[in-house]
Amino acid sequence: MFARRGPSALAALLLLCCYTTHAAAADLADKLRDDSELSQSTAKSFKRLMPVRFYSLLEQNPVANSTLSLRSCTIFVPTNEAFQRHKGPTHVLYHITTAAFSKDQLEKTVSSDMDGNPPLYITKSRNGDIYVNNARIIPSLSVELTNREGKRQVMHIIDEVLEPLTSLPTAKTEINNLDALQFIQKADQLTVGDNKLRTYRSQMALMKKESLYMAPGAHTFLLPVDEGFKITTRSSLVDGKVIDGHVIPNTVIFTAASQHDEPKTSAAFEDQLKVTVSFFKQKDGKMYVKSNTIVGDAKHPEGVVLSEIVKANIPVKNGVIHLIRRPLMIIDTTVTQFLQSFKFMNDNGENGALRKFLEVIMDAGGAVLDGINNLSEVTILAPSNEAWNTSSIDNIIRDRQRMSDILNMHIIKERLNVEKIRQKNANMIAQVPTVNNRTFLYFNINGEGADAKITVEGGGVNATVLQADVAQTNGYVHIIDHVLGVPHTTVLGKLETDPMMKATYEMGHFSNFNDQLNNTQRRYTFFVPRDKGWQKTELDYPSAHKKLFMRDFAYHSKYILERHLVIADHVFTMKDLAQMSLTTDNVVLPTFRDSLKMKVTEEAGRYVITWNFKKINVYRPDVECTNGIIHVIDYPLLQEKDVVVSGGSYLPESSICIMLANLIMITVAKFLN
Repeated sequence: MFARRGPSALAALLLLCCYTTHAAAADLADKLRDDSELSQSTAKSFKRLMPVRFYSLLEQNPVANSTLSLRSCTIFVPTNEAFQRHKGPTHVLYHITTAAFSKDQLEKTVSSDMDGNPPLYITKSRNGDIYVNNARIIPSLSVELTNREGKRQVMHIIDEVLEPLTSLPTAKTEINNLDALQFIQKADQLTVGDNKLRTYRSQMALMKKESLYMAPGAHTFLLPVDEGFKITTRSSLVDGKVIDGHVIPNTVIFTAASQHDEPKTSAAFEDQLKVTVSFFKQKDGKMYVKSNTIVGDAKHPEGVVLSEIVKANIPVKNGVIHLIRRPLMIIDTTVTQFLQSFKFMNDNGENGALRKFLEVIMDAGGAVLDGINNLSEVTILAPSNEAWNTSSIDNIIRDRQRMSDILNMHIIKERLNVEKIRQKNANMIAQVPTVNNRTFLYFNINGEGADAKITVEGGGVNATVLQADVAQTNGYVHIIDHVLGVPHTTVLGKLETDPMMKATYEMGHFSNFNDQLNNTQRRYTFFVPRDKGWQKTELDYPSAHKKLFMRDFAYHSKYILERHLVIADHVFTMKDLAQMSLTTDNVVLPTFRDSLKMKVTEEAGRYVITWNFKKINVYRPDVECTNGIIHVIDYPLLQEKDVVVSGGSYLPESSICIMLANLIMITVAKFLN
C-alpha cells in the first residue's frame, strides 16, 4: 500500500522524523543497536519508543493511507512499549483526526476519524503534561511537516494505545459513539468484561434520571456494577440524590490525568446536601474513587465512601465512564462488615485497600475482629497494604499475643472523625485511649481544609493518615501509612519527625547533641521534654530559656540535654523504673557525664518522676525506637540554680564551680611564688 503510493511515502517520513531530521530512524536504530560504545540499556530504551507496530497497522489501513496522502491530520502514535502492554485490537482511525493540531492548539475535545467520529478528550495538567484520553503525549517528540499536497500534518507520540468504546462480536448491530445513557442501556452488548449494570440501570430508570446521563457536554460518570449490590437492601438506598452523587458535571477525568485527592463537585451539591468526588491511587497501582458527603441529611449521612475502579477510562460521546465496585454515598455496613468485605478475592486475586490488615487480624486468631464487632461505637486506624511490607513486622507477625496487642492499639472506642480530632487538638495534641490497655494515640493536625495533614503516633510510630473519615454505620476507618507499635526509626528519626518534640530536636541539632542518636549499636533511654514543657521554662526562667535556643550557647544546651539521656546495655521502661523505685529512694541511671537520680511512681494511672524534689508528669511513656526508648515528659530536668545569667553569659552551676576552683588555684600559685 504505502509502497505503491508516491505521496504516501510521507507517512513513513512522518513516523520517522520524530527521531532525527538528518537520517532515517531505522538507520539510527541500527546504529544504536550495533554500536558497541553505546550502552545496551540506551539501545533498548530507543527501540522501546520506536512506533514500528503502529506504522505496520497504518500500512494496512486504506482510509489512514488516504488521509496521510491527501489531507491535513493529527496522528497520535503509541510507542512499541505501549503496544506490549495493550491487549485486544487496535483501532488505527481512533488515533487520527482530520485537522492538524500542535500541542498548544489541542482543544478540550477533537473528533477522531473512526466511524461515528467519537471524540478524543484532551487534558492539560498543572505540571504541563498533555493527555489524550488516558495517554500522555511524550514531550519533545512531536513533529510537524507538510505533505506533497501542501497539507499540514502533526504527529504526537503517546504512551498508551487509545481504546474506543466498541460492541461485542456477538452484538446484532455495530454500535458507534454512544452517550452515557445509551452505554447504560446497552452495556450487555459492549466490551466491558463481565461487569453488569442491571441494578443501577433499574434504579436510574425508577428515579427518572435518564436526562442526567444523556446531557450534552463533557462529564465524568461513575457507574457501580452489580457486584456492589450484594447487600440486598442497598439498591433501595440508591435514590435520586445518590445517583446525582455519581456524576461530576462539566469535567472529564481520566485516571492517568487525574489530580489525586483533589475534590470535584458532584451533581449532588446544593444547600442541603454537599457531595464531592475525588480519585486516588495506591502504591500498587490500583485506582479508587471516593465520595465525601461534607453536608448530609437524614437519608445521606456525612462521611467518606471508597470504591475501587474495576474498569476505567471508557470514553463516550458526552464524557468518560468508570465502572466502580460499590455505590458511593451509601453508608450501610458496620466497621466489622467493612473489614470483612476484603475477605473475598476479585478476579485478579486481590481484595482491595485493606486486604493485608484483615489477613493479619485473622492470622492473630480473629478475636480482634470479634472485639470490634462488640463495640457500639468504634474508630479503626487501618494500615494500608504497603504499611505491612517491612522487615521489622516480619520478625513479630507470627507472635499472636504481640500482634494482638499491636492490632488493639489501632482501635478506639468512640466515633472519631477529623472534625472531632480537630476539636480535641484545639489546645493541645489530642491524646486518645485505645483498646490496648494503657496505650494512647496522639493526633496532630497541620494545615486547614484539603491541605491539612493528619498524623497519629502510637507505640513510638508516627503514621500519616492517607485517607480519613471512611464512614460506617457505627464508626470510622482512617487508612494510615505505617503499622503503629512496630518501631521503624531510630531515636534521632523519631525526634526529628514527631511534632511534639520539635524544640528538643532543634536544641540538639545546633549543639551537635543529636549526632549520637542514630547509633544502632547503643541502647538509649531518652527523657524528652515536650514542646509545652520548654514553653513552661520560658515563664519560669525567661532569660535562660532564650539562651538555651541560641547557637552561641550550644555547649550549655548540650550539657542540659546530656542529663536527659541514659546510655546502657538495655532500655528502661516506665514499668521497669517504677518497679526499681519500690526498693530505693533514688534509682541511679548512667548518663554521658554523670548519673541521673530519680524516683518513678504511678499516680492516678499515670507515671510521675520525682527529680530533685520536683514532680514531673510523664506525658507519653515508652515510645519505642529501633535503638532505644523515649519517655516524653512535661518539664525538662532543669531547676533555677542550674543556670546563671549575667552580662549576656549563661553557664551551668557546675561549670561555674570548676572555673572558680581554677581561679583560686591560680591565685594561690601566684601568692606562693
